[in-house]
Amino acid sequence: MIEDLDEALRRLLVRELPINNGEIDIQFNQPRREWSAKLSRPTLDLFLYDLRENAKLRHTAQGWEIERRSDGVAVQRRRPFRVDLHYLITAWASEPEDEHRLLARTMMALFRIPEMPADLLPDSLQDQPAPITFKVAQYDTSPNLTDFWSSLDNELRPAIVCLVTMALNPYQPIMGPLVRTRELRFGQVQSPSLAQNLIKPAGTDTYWTIGGTLHSQQPLEADQVRLTLVERGLEIDLNPEGRFSIGNLEAGDYTLECVIAAGAPRRYKIKVPSPDYDIEV
Repeated sequence: MIEDLDEALRRLLVRELPINNGEIDIQFNQPRREWSAKLSRPTLDLFLYDLRENAKLRHTAQGWEIERRSDGVAVQRRRPFRVDLHYLITAWASEPEDEHRLLARTMMALFRIPEMPADLLPDSLQDQPAPITFKVAQYDTSPNLTDFWSSLDNELRPAIVCLVTMALNPYQPIMGPLVRTRELRFGQVQSPSLAQNLIKPAGTDTYWTIGGTLHSQQPLEADQVRLTLVERGLEIDLNPEGRFSIGNLEAGDYTLECVIAAGAPRRYKIKVPSPDYDIEV
């Protein structure tokens, strides 16, 4: 469910900043030095650094709640837990002015919308017992940023702390893969012995298998959608829910081309590896 919240946050920022034509990347990576050194485009990063139960919102009578319907049927269900998710939002660009502008627009958007709009929530988050709320740039939610950046081996920079409170139901069955990205490495498992040191060690090759979902405000028929990996000319199969997977990819940038019915082709950039590969069409 946390990955669904990430996607809802992405959609919210794209709509409210707004971000047009993918001019700004939105990522959910740990902002370590080696990660930031590879950025080539303006990026807004939402790093989830802490999760904990909100004890103040805990029901005094934990356990079961009973809903009595008008038709005389009583439904008994377990109460969900309310959880606080702490995001550190940073902006990355070649000029400080662009970073400050991104941070200011992001803060104003989150101040303006204190609750996640219902139309941005995926199906998995539609049954929340209370709105998903934002608490932005508050002193009581901020970590020690000096120690934080030191632990990431990166330079101190301005950031927005956003506290998101949502409900998690540990008793609700969850269907779906545990991971969307798999890493496969080929190479020598251990260093050669002393007698083999004259032999050049084997190199290491890394390949990735990724998976994502096509999202649309209108229902999509899988047989009317053609998705292609441009660099390989590979047509990708979609299941009825719009999910896809691609294997044997080296790390790097790729292009997905999507054609819906007889519409014009649209292209989307992806980076391997990345935290997710979902596409809004």
